[in-house]
Amino acid sequence: MSDIIVLGAGMVGSAMAIDLAKKHKVTLTDIDVSALNRAKSKQTNLEVMTLDVTDKRILQETIVKHDLVVCAVPGFLGFETLRSIIEAEMNVIDISFFPENSLELDELAKEKNVTAIVDCGVAPGMDNIILGYYNEKLKLTDFECLVGGLPKVKKWPFAYKAPFSPIDVIEEYTRPARYVEGGKTVVREPLTDCEYVEFDKVGTLESFNSDGLRSIIYTMPHIPNMKEKTLRYPGHVEYIRVLKESGFFDTEKVNINGAEVSPLDFSCKILFKEWKLGEVEEELTVMRVSLKGTNDAGETEDIVYNLYDEFDPITQTSSMARTTGYTATAAANMFLEGLFTEKGVFPPELVGKHETCFHYFIKYLEERNIFYVKD
Repeated sequence: MSDIIVLGAGMVGSAMAIDLAKKHKVTLTDIDVSALNRAKSKQTNLEVMTLDVTDKRILQETIVKHDLVVCAVPGFLGFETLRSIIEAEMNVIDISFFPENSLELDELAKEKNVTAIVDCGVAPGMDNIILGYYNEKLKLTDFECLVGGLPKVKKWPFAYKAPFSPIDVIEEYTRPARYVEGGKTVVREPLTDCEYVEFDKVGTLESFNSDGLRSIIYTMPHIPNMKEKTLRYPGHVEYIRVLKESGFFDTEKVNINGAEVSPLDFSCKILFKEWKLGEVEEELTVMRVSLKGTNDAGETEDIVYNLYDEFDPITQTSSMARTTGYTATAAANMFLEGLFTEKGVFPPELVGKHETCFHYFIKYLEERNIFYVKD
């Protein structure tokens, strides 16, 4: 039994802490006492404590008392929190999905003799792990990931609910999308190149450009064609584009009756109510990972993995928390069992390349009724 500290008691952080507490001593931390209390009510053997990760001294003094850190703080706090963890010479599994390039901390992690597995969710996360595994088997030419978290009930107008804050969702809609085409990185406007795609159990979904490739642009430069697209119910993109083009996502403050407020902050406040996923609201996660490449015999192979997962009514855990969080807890257990010991910063594709690690993830998730089905 190891002693693990989890930073962040949101929907995903709490799910991870509860899962890890089955085998380990776990301390869950957050600045929000109510979030800690909700998690504690679900898993009584959790230790909980309030912690402000922006107080670097207190953060580092706290985490060094444990064997492993699991970081699930909001994206805007992620990079600096990860830096502080590495500086404290603590091994870490991170799912904070910050916009900065985590590989910038690789040298520091090596210097501190730290293992940091980052972006360890569903996407980025399991799609990278699948990519890393097949990159060792085939000479890959194409990689595509289509992914989305959706409510079961389609409520007009957006037909969307988020297990995280609206500002992180809006980031997907505003950040330019980087793809790789013909061996070159190209930048597209988000919310463009919309296509209708059919999925079993769900029907027709709409895919659009989003900036999801992240680390694989740097770690897999030999693959000439790579893209990730986000999935929503048809019609969602049109409503979002109306808001975006009308200036509702602008960050420059405007004066309203003497008060300075940014349109983005205002929009987040309004959309929080509209998009907030209820704690026991049924939702689902859909993902399709497609790869193409040639094998040693020179034959072309097409590899497709599909994921369909739903809210778990027994554990009252959202699908997004399960598919994201349990990938990270798989990485935590895998690391603690000594199956991955390299030092530095490792996006999931650099972990999944090891056959033992790939199969560990697949088996761990299957034990929790999360299935990546190969066509």
